[in-house]
Amino acid sequence: MSSSPRIIKAGIVLIEPDTGKTLRVIALQYNPEKLTRSLQMQGMDDGSDKSEALRLKGPAIETFKLEADIDAADQLEFPGQHATVVEAGIGPQLALLESLVNPSSSELRARNELASSGVLEIAPVEAALPIFVWGPNRIVPVKVTEFSITEEAFDTNLNPINAKVNLGLRSLTIDDLGFDHKGGGLFMAYLQSREKLAGKAATFGFDSLGIGGLP
Repeated sequence: MSSSPRIIKAGIVLIEPDTGKTLRVIALQYNPEKLTRSLQMQGMDDGSDKSEALRLKGPAIETFKLEADIDAADQLEFPGQHATVVEAGIGPQLALLESLVNPSSSELRARNELASSGVLEIAPVEAALPIFVWGPNRIVPVKVTEFSITEEAFDTNLNPINAKVNLGLRSLTIDDLGFDHKGGGLFMAYLQSREKLAGKAATFGFDSLGIGGLP
């Protein structure tokens, strides 16, 4: 048995918004080398009321940006074990990621049939809820805000065999989903995990800042 630690993968889990049932687990082939995060504070202050300067009306909006590599080289070394890769390259993996930003053809067809039958107001079907997973301590509901693919190499049938996928994700908070929504519960668990992590940070005194106290 190997003594090397098991390498876990980052990815996205798709769940049914109403029931929380897992629909699909999308694991990235290789973990991105960099994850860019930004947090936009949701304050009350618009400059008109000084009493509102320190009030927060809701959780910060967190965004993530990452670049994922997808490569068929390893599978193509053993073509007998990876018939799908030989046939279509990494096309299936790319198509699966594209499903994050596209409604299904059956949903589009159903909406068209309703419109053709005279239905005036057709609410779009609620899509699966993406849950961004970056290890056990970062599990947060998101929506995709940016998506681009750069295909960099192809086989003889022009199937892509190497590509970079850029993903932009925006956290969905209780302000977006509500406390009773499955995604809202997942966000609260994520927020609580960040609070626990902050509690483990080292504490310092004024002397570390070169002062004896505040004036």
